[in-house]
Amino acid sequence: MSEVNDLDDHSLISSARVEGTAVYDRRAKKVGTIHSILIDKVSGQARYAVLSFGGFMGLGSRVYPLPWDLLVYDPELKGYGLTVTQEDVEAAPYMALDKADRPHEIPEPAYRHWDEYL
Repeated sequence: MSEVNDLDDHSLISSARVEGTAVYDRRAKKVGTIHSILIDKVSGQARYAVLSFGGFMGLGSRVYPLPWDLLVYDPELKGYGLTVTQEDVEAAPYMALDKADRPHEIPEPAYRHWDEYL
């Protein structure tokens, strides 16, 4: 029987390594970082990335719950690319940074906003 450490699957990544990873727009311009990942407790699947951008040294930063399916990992950039524009993200409802780790407080308008992109 093989141990987990023997697996050579580079498609797996620790959530700790994803947090803080850069997010880029379609022109490969950095637009923010992944603050945290929201995982469905039942399925175990990543559902949302909480995207942080704006502000200075965390002050005035807004966080945007973004459906995980709208991000694609780009090995050349070593970060995630958006399948939507930065303007689409900025038009979405956002959360206060201190509520980013409380997924039950994602505003209902955020769910409705992203429905048209999925």
